Amino acid sequence: MASRRFTAGSVATVTGLALVLAVPAGAATAAPSGTALTEYTVVAEDGVSADSAKAAIAAAGGTVVSSNDSVGTFTVSSGAGDFASKATASSALIGASSADRAIGQAPKIDLVEQEHLLDAAKKAARNRGGGPHKGPKLDPLDDRLWGLEMIRADDARRVESGNKGVTVGVLDTGLDASNPDLAANFSRSLSRNFAPDIAAIDGPCEVASCLDPVGTDDAGHGTHVAGTIGAAANGVGVSGIAPNVTLVELKGGQDSGYFFLESVVNALTYAGDAGLDVVNMSFYVDPWLYNCLGNPADSAQEQAEQRAIITAMKRALTYAHNKGVTLVGALGNNHEDLGKPRTDVGSPNYPGDTVRPRPIDNATCWDLPTEGPFVIGVSSLGPSGRKSDFSNYGTEQISVAAPGGWFRDGYGTDSFQTDANMILSSYPLKVLQEEGTVDANGNVLPDAADFVFKDCTKAGKCGYYTYLQGTSMASPHAAGVTALIVSKFGTRDWRKGGLTLAPDLVEQHLYRTAAEKACPTPALVSYTQEGRPAEFDALCQGTKNFNGFYGYGVVDAYSAVTTPLKPWVRP
Repeated sequence: MASRRFTAGSVATVTGLALVLAVPAGAATAAPSGTALTEYTVVAEDGVSADSAKAAIAAAGGTVVSSNDSVGTFTVSSGAGDFASKATASSALIGASSADRAIGQAPKIDLVEQEHLLDAAKKAARNRGGGPHKGPKLDPLDDRLWGLEMIRADDARRVESGNKGVTVGVLDTGLDASNPDLAANFSRSLSRNFAPDIAAIDGPCEVASCLDPVGTDDAGHGTHVAGTIGAAANGVGVSGIAPNVTLVELKGGQDSGYFFLESVVNALTYAGDAGLDVVNMSFYVDPWLYNCLGNPADSAQEQAEQRAIITAMKRALTYAHNKGVTLVGALGNNHEDLGKPRTDVGSPNYPGDTVRPRPIDNATCWDLPTEGPFVIGVSSLGPSGRKSDFSNYGTEQISVAAPGGWFRDGYGTDSFQTDANMILSSYPLKVLQEEGTVDANGNVLPDAADFVFKDCTKAGKCGYYTYLQGTSMASPHAAGVTALIVSKFGTRDWRKGGLTLAPDLVEQHLYRTAAEKACPTPALVSYTQEGRPAEFDALCQGTKNFNGFYGYGVVDAYSAVTTPLKPWVRP
C-alpha cells in the first residue's frame, strides 16, 4: 500500500500499507492566556449523541473545533495536560489522541515501492538487458504496461472503456492534475483536500493556508495510483484500466506520507455523501500497523487510542459502503499472512523512541483499512503471475489478486531485477526533481532514462512517468476494474447524476469474473533464490476457487464487462 507512507504493510518501518494516523494533527498553538493548546481527535462511544459527547469533551477540558457527526468524531483543542486521560475515562468517549508531535520525514526512498533505486548493484542489474515486458499499445508508453494485458484491460476497453458518470475517489496523497493524462479525467469540483500540511512532519507549507490546492501532489503516490486507475487514452503517456471514468482527489495523506485518522474518516464520509462510486485506499492507519483492542504491550492511553481508531474506521467504511461506495484496498507489503500476523516491530511509528515489539493477537487486532468492513483486499503479482515476495496474503483477508509489480521477478532470466517488472504510471514533475531524476528544466537525467519517462502533447503539455511496485499498485488495477463494472452495468443515479451500482453487486461480480488461479506446487513458496530471508517464505492455502495468494482469482477486466451481471453468494 504505501511506505510509511505507502508500503502497505508495516509502514512505520517502511514495509506496510500506507498509513493512517490515530488523530488529526495540528501544531500546538497558544491560547489568549498564553496556555499552549493541543489538538486531538476524539471518538464517541457507540450510541452516544453528539450533544452528550460534546458535553463530555467540555467536562474533560476540551473545546470542539469541528465534528463529523456521521461517525462520531470530533476535532478538539485543549490546554489541559490531562485532557486525554480524562476523555478516555469518560463513559461517553472512547479515547483521544494528539498528533502534534514531530515524527520526522518519511524516507526519500521507499524500501518496497522504490526497491529498484536502493543500491548500485541493483542499478547495474537494470542495465544488463531484459527490455520491457511488451503490453498492448494504445498510448505511447502502453507497451510497458504488462498489467493491462495480464488482466485483459486492453480487450475490455473495446467493449467498455469507462463512463464519465462513474466517479473514482483516490484517497491518497493528492493527484497531480497538471499531467495531461490525468487532467482529461480529473474533477476539480468534486475533489477535496482533507489533510492540511503539518510543518513538523511535512516541512514548510507551500501556501499560506497550509491547505494545498486540489490537483497537486507533493508526495507522488496518489498520482501514480490515479494513473493506473484512469489515465486517459489520449495519445500521450499511458492509459489506465478505465480510461474514461472521472477521477476525484480525496487527499487524506500528508505530504510526508502519513495518513491521520481524522483526514481519512472525513474523506470516506465525504465520498459517501458526494455519491462517489469507488474509492481506492493504498495505505494503513498511523501510528499502529495493527490496531488492537487491548494489547498488553501498550499503555492504557495507547490502547484507548487504538480502540478509537478501530471504531472510527469501521464506522466510516460502513457509512461509505451504505452510501453506495465500493471500497478497494491494498493488502499490504509486510510479506505476512494477515490471519497469522507476526510480532509487530514497527509500531508506534512516532515518537521515534517508542517503537517496540508487539505480539499481535489476530482475534483482537486489525490492519486498517484493509481488514475493515466491506473492503476488497488486493494482493500483488509480478509479471510472471507469481505472488510478489513483499505482498501480504492469507485466506482471512484476501479478496483478489492484481498486477502490483515485483522487481525480483524472473530469477535466472535477463528480466530479473529490472525496472520493467514494476508498474509504470504517472508521477509529479516536482517529486521527480526532488528525487534527483529530472533537472530544473524538466529534462530526464541520463542515469534515470531507464525508469523515468517524459511524454508531451502536440501542444507541448508534458507528463512524467515512473515505476513503482507494491500492493499500492495492485489495488488500483482492481479499482479500475470495479469502475468498469459500474460503467457497464450501472443504472442512473438520481442523487448525483451519472451511474450507480450497489457495492455488494460490484464486489460479487468482480469475484465471479476473476480468473481462478490455484496455489503453486509446492504450496510453501521460498524466495531465498531472489535474495530474501526465510521470513518471506509463504504458504498458500485453499482451493483453485479461493486461496490465500490469489483470493477468488486475478481480476479480469474483459470477463467483468462481458459476463452478464447476476447476484452471487459468497461460498
